[in-house]
Amino acid sequence: MGSKPDFETELALGGVVVGVDEVGRGPLCGPVTAAAVVLDPGSIPDGLNDSKKVPVARRLALFEILHQVADVAIGWASVAEIDKMNIRAASLLAMRRAVEGLPQMPGHALIDGNAVPDGLPCPATALIKGDARSLSIAAASIVAKVARDRVMVALAQQHPGYGWDRNMGYPTAEHLDALRRLGVTPVHRRSFSPVHNILYQEKS
Repeated sequence: MGSKPDFETELALGGVVVGVDEVGRGPLCGPVTAAAVVLDPGSIPDGLNDSKKVPVARRLALFEILHQVADVAIGWASVAEIDKMNIRAASLLAMRRAVEGLPQMPGHALIDGNAVPDGLPCPATALIKGDARSLSIAAASIVAKVARDRVMVALAQQHPGYGWDRNMGYPTAEHLDALRRLGVTPVHRRSFSPVHNILYQEKS
């Protein structure tokens, strides 16, 4: 059994610490989404973990609870920004936007992954597998996942046939088949190989 995230890193840093995580690097379409969450040490919800390990119903409940008991901000980078700068840079940009959206500026940011975004308004530490180590990052992973999933469900209504309400834009067999049959939509990431290849075939 893997260990669960805890609040030790936050307590060791002291002061106001924000956890930051992003979701949506792998999909072929839609924005990349980041969340920044400052937990209140006195009211940390039960069940926080890496969003992939939390059942859907619990994720949705935690999303609502976190908005009531924590400082929460969400940042986005658009498909156009992803295609212009690359997905890694766009993910870091979304993270910075999330931190900048907080109602109070934290003293320190814990960033999931191995890189710290440029231009953050506070000092920061990158934590590899942070969503499994830090409760604040785990909370951010849940907020980002629910927020992005809701966008993809809405986009699925506008562009039926790709199954985005189920696959969230990831390159599943269903999505790739629809891409070949129905073509590329305005919200597909043209810099991603499967999309780029289809566009290239259409031109040639």
